[in-house]
Amino acid sequence: MDLEAVIENCKQMFQDPTFGAVRRWKEAHPGRKVVGCFPVYVPEEIIHAAGMLPVALHGGGPSIEIDHADSRIQSFICSISRSTLELGLTGRLDAFDGLIFPSICDVARNLSGVWQRNFPSQLSFFIHFAQNIYSANAVPYLRSEYERLRQALEALGGVPVTEEALRHSIAVYNENRALLGQLYQLKRRAPEKVSMTETYALVRAGGVMPKEEHNALLRQVLPELEARDARPMDRIRVILDGAFCEQPPIEVIMGIEQAGCYILDDDLAIGRRWLEMPVSLNGSLPDALTALAATFIGHSVPSAIRYDGPKVRTRRFLEKCHALNVDGVIFTWAKFCDPAQFDYVLLKDALDREHLPHLALEFEEKMSVFELVRSQVETFVESILFYS
Repeated sequence: MDLEAVIENCKQMFQDPTFGAVRRWKEAHPGRKVVGCFPVYVPEEIIHAAGMLPVALHGGGPSIEIDHADSRIQSFICSISRSTLELGLTGRLDAFDGLIFPSICDVARNLSGVWQRNFPSQLSFFIHFAQNIYSANAVPYLRSEYERLRQALEALGGVPVTEEALRHSIAVYNENRALLGQLYQLKRRAPEKVSMTETYALVRAGGVMPKEEHNALLRQVLPELEARDARPMDRIRVILDGAFCEQPPIEVIMGIEQAGCYILDDDLAIGRRWLEMPVSLNGSLPDALTALAATFIGHSVPSAIRYDGPKVRTRRFLEKCHALNVDGVIFTWAKFCDPAQFDYVLLKDALDREHLPHLALEFEEKMSVFELVRSQVETFVESILFYS
């Protein structure tokens, strides 16, 4: 296997603003539907069980000029929402039959309404996640939301989403999360063998291809990465946090690594790894949707947009820092992302109490100059290597 060629192909797939891979899939599967999933997390198993292709939408990236979206949405909101709307208004999402928006922030909520008004022929579905995860009603409530989504997809596709199909899809996604877990275990154990840029490309590619194909790809790639003969370098060990929704340009990730960092963990495209435990279908829960809802409530990643309470959020974050023995934390958030900036204040105070160094960086999709980011990170690295 030409590992470098495989990873380069993954980069091209998720950086393609025309979604060529998705269009080729739809041409090869006439009559089947494509459903876009706005970040951070959408229960893709339900879409998969409907015989449709779930596609992760992370905006248009740096190659998209905002020429039309600003006439329909504010210019002072995050660029992922503006560029996603731009993709739709310029016909780049015409292969999509619907979009699903999760309840991550007010911008996502409003974008779902804007989408419905501007693209009435496409399904626009807003899913309300449980806000109080400690309530006894959280799982039944979320299951009802999943049922509402199932009914919407049945109406869109014209075929029932059966319990058997849901169980099969959950098994496929359980395997995918397990394989991604292996990739991150390797990244943490031997970061010299796989860069964060390569890890990110492999994760993001899974958002634009069928999960069965992504599973097969990961099964091929993981042994090749493990077998690499790479020598550890004199770099600091960091966690990257804050880019759970809008994604930084890949040049930002490359710049952080080139400045002297091993990135051991991150929340980039965290929806691909949102559930920390496999969805169990062998317990006492009555059906697959209930099992999916219970796993979300009980075993999903703490984040700025999943409120566990300040003590749980900070405790879990510090536990991760100590378990990975990191030298510092780099926060990266998108411009105008309120959840990430509110979360930063909470985590910053916790890191200060633990005397763990941290650096904050802001980005947006249309960044074209990255020297400042690299310079800031280099200074951060030097302060740890030579002055700690």
